[in-house]
Amino acid sequence: MSGTFGGRTGRQGKLSQWLRGRRTPPTAGDGGREELLLATAAAGLPLAPAAHPAAGYRCSCDRVGCPTPARHPVSFAWQTQSTTDRAQIERWARNQPQANFITATGMVHDVLDVPLAAGRQALRRLLDSGVEVGPVAESDDGRMLFFTLTRGTPEDEDEWWPCELDCHPETMDEHPGLRWHCRGSYVLVPPARLPGDDDQRVRWACGPEHALPDPLSLLEALTDACARHVGDETDHAATAWPLRH
Repeated sequence: MSGTFGGRTGRQGKLSQWLRGRRTPPTAGDGGREELLLATAAAGLPLAPAAHPAAGYRCSCDRVGCPTPARHPVSFAWQTQSTTDRAQIERWARNQPQANFITATGMVHDVLDVPLAAGRQALRRLLDSGVEVGPVAESDDGRMLFFTLTRGTPEDEDEWWPCELDCHPETMDEHPGLRWHCRGSYVLVPPARLPGDDDQRVRWACGPEHALPDPLSLLEALTDACARHVGDETDHAATAWPLRH
C-alpha cells in the first residue's frame, strides 16, 4: 500500500508486514488483468464490464459531460448481467481488452467506501485490535473500499440500507464521508484505470482471496475515522480562511 501511516514506528512496521503477507502478487499485461478479474470472480464477487478512460479525461461511452467517466457499467442491465461465470468473464476480458469491470453489491457482498485518509486510519486501528478486515482496495482518486459480507435479503423491504443514504443531509452528521454500497449499487474492481493524464488506478491492498468480514465489525472504526477526517478538513479550512469580524 502506498503512503505513510503516521503514528508509532511499531505500528507502521506491523502494517507493512501485514500487507506484505496479504497483498495479491502483482501481475502485468493483459494476462495479469484477466487473472485478477478471474480471482475476484472466483471469490464470489459478480462482475460486469464497465467503461474505460479515453483521451484526457473523457469516457469511452462518448457521452458528452459523462458525470462518472470510466466508472460506470456499459450496460443498463448490469445487475442481471453481473456474473461469476469464468467462461463469460474470459470472453468479456478478451473481447473488451480496455474495459474496466464493476462488481454489483448487495448480492454476495457490500462495500464500505471511505476517504482514503480515513480508511488508512481505520485500517491501522483495526489491525491493532486484531480485527480481520478482509479484501481492501485503494483508488487513486482518494477512496478506500472495504469489501464485506452483505446484510442479506431482509423480509421487510424497508430494512434495506441503500447507499444513497449517505448523500442525504440528515445522515451526513451520523456517517460523514461513508458510502455503504449495497443493493442497487456497484464499485470498480482492480485493475481498473481512472481518467486523467497520470496513470491512476484502482488496486488491491488486500486481495479478494481473503474472507469477507461482517460489516458491523468494521463500521465503528470506519465511522470514527470518517468523523475525524471531516473534522480535520473543517479545522484546516478554518485555519486557511479565518473569519473576519
